[in-house]
Amino acid sequence: MTDPTIGSLRVNGATLHYEVRGKGPLLLLIPGGAGDAASFDGVADDLAAEYTVATYDPRGMSRSTLDEPGAEQRVAEHADDAFRMLELLSAGEPAQVFGASSGAIVALHLLTAHPERIARVVAHEPPVVEVLPDAAEYRELLARVQETFRTQGLMPAMAEFAAGLRKDGDTTEPPKAELTLPPQAAARAERTMANLPYFLGSIVPNFMAYAPDGHRLKELSDRLVLAGGQDSRGELPYRSAAFLAEQLGTEFRRFPGGHTGLTTHPAEFGELLREALCASIRMIDRQARNG
Repeated sequence: MTDPTIGSLRVNGATLHYEVRGKGPLLLLIPGGAGDAASFDGVADDLAAEYTVATYDPRGMSRSTLDEPGAEQRVAEHADDAFRMLELLSAGEPAQVFGASSGAIVALHLLTAHPERIARVVAHEPPVVEVLPDAAEYRELLARVQETFRTQGLMPAMAEFAAGLRKDGDTTEPPKAELTLPPQAAARAERTMANLPYFLGSIVPNFMAYAPDGHRLKELSDRLVLAGGQDSRGELPYRSAAFLAEQLGTEFRRFPGGHTGLTTHPAEFGELLREALCASIRMIDRQARNG
């Protein structure tokens, strides 16, 4: 694995830890869940053969510290953090962006807020609950999860949250990887576990209440690929992504594995991501030739 160039970026209310590899057009990778920059260790080196690959710890996660630890977390502010990363690293050129899970929600907002800075967004299973016709049921789930977190603690709340995301009628226990990232490195596993209370208490309630600007996304749909895992059909994040793609009339791609396919199937996942990004480059070239 290539050692990345590591830096820090001061943003409103936080200091972000970021990592950069490779040379070429900028590809910004936005982690989701309780993950951080290390979420992309399995794909970053391969992608760095063609791109300047940048990723970071979202504010409040791991090495990205908050000025006020109890500050409310908003999708728009996290998207502004991503925009600041683009401003720092891409010198005004449109960039490619990939986001996973809650990071995919950030990527969607980034596209609507700063379309001039985006060549393409690939959003893998953004849990945009509010687009679904049964959104009210998931609001009730989230309220129960927060009450469980308050009264019983982290792990019972995480178990209830994970159960609520699974397919209807599926009573099997999820694999451990769905709650904690596989321990390729002890430090990564420890950071992930340490991030869980912040993720469940601060990220989940606000991000999963986020309603994307469907009208604006439809206008920008030629720059958007929504994706889901081959093994997660019927689960909440997959359903949200597929339903939004149908609403927008935009492309929906299936990636290997489930919600954490990036971690469980890194080689295949990275190759399909590269294909989605290359399609964007071909489209930009055609537009340039056509004036």
